[in-house]
Amino acid sequence: MKNSKIRLFALITMIAMLVLAACGTDDSSKGSGSDSGKKKEDFKYLSILTGGTQGTYYALGGALANYINDETGIKTTAEVSQASAANMTALKENKAELAFVQTDIAYYASKGEMMFDGEKIDNVSAIGALYPETVQLVTLEKSGIKTFEDLKGKKVSVGAPGSGTYANAEQLLEVHGMTMDDIKPQDLDFGESQESLQAGQIDAAFITAGTPTSAVEGLNATAQVFVVPVSDEKADELISKYQYYAKEVIPAGTYGLKDETPTVSVGAMIVVQNDIPEDLAYEITKAIYDNASQLEHAKGKLIKAETGLDGIGIPVHPGAQKYFDEVNK
Repeated sequence: MKNSKIRLFALITMIAMLVLAACGTDDSSKGSGSDSGKKKEDFKYLSILTGGTQGTYYALGGALANYINDETGIKTTAEVSQASAANMTALKENKAELAFVQTDIAYYASKGEMMFDGEKIDNVSAIGALYPETVQLVTLEKSGIKTFEDLKGKKVSVGAPGSGTYANAEQLLEVHGMTMDDIKPQDLDFGESQESLQAGQIDAAFITAGTPTSAVEGLNATAQVFVVPVSDEKADELISKYQYYAKEVIPAGTYGLKDETPTVSVGAMIVVQNDIPEDLAYEITKAIYDNASQLEHAKGKLIKAETGLDGIGIPVHPGAQKYFDEVNK
């Protein structure tokens, strides 16, 4: 009887140790890339969140989805969304696997700052940087708005809820000694901004997107567009406080503009959920950067492997890092 009790105790102890070991294995598998426990074979579909239908994200998203589909063999679709901030939240909530995001918004999300105050997003990493996103304060030539100060008391679109455009608008107003209280802010996406400007329902619109932006091109087809310039002095002030900005120039001829227009830009990037396996993230990165030069959109020429890690303020997915290490060595 005594020996039976000893054997029973030993058996219970062994089972308990196995359970603890299994729990330990589950905990250690939580992380990014190949440590997540997921395999490429587990993915039947991939979704890449873009933005509104009149923005550059959407214009590029369909083509990039096709490249990813061809490279990985996984059906990939580009989805309309409310852009950067909303895209980061959607990835946090497992509503998609990939997304277009502004570099500044990705940084805020990783730190739990600005629109993500107290809601840090730590399950997303970078695939790579794409191209500069120009911050454009768009109005019509006939509006008489020529400076930021002219916006006081005017109806101004500051971007769709959950977009990065709102933060850009707020920060540019700030360096010009203004706040949202000085204007009549309207939460409109790019397409809605275009329609509202055409109809005379608003006076100006902030649009942060790669140029040329289809919404602004569409607007220029009906009336002469004017983009309010950002002076060197104000650009320097902005960059000294928010270092993810850079100076940018919209070339003469864009949207029918007679002269080049100085402004600022942030970066566009592709992000991915951390638990995408390393081999799949590698193939996604390869699909984007090996094929970007074939894109019909003008921004395709700016998407290059040698600049794929520029301006990224969040961790890079191991699979993407492997690709860049190979092509940039």
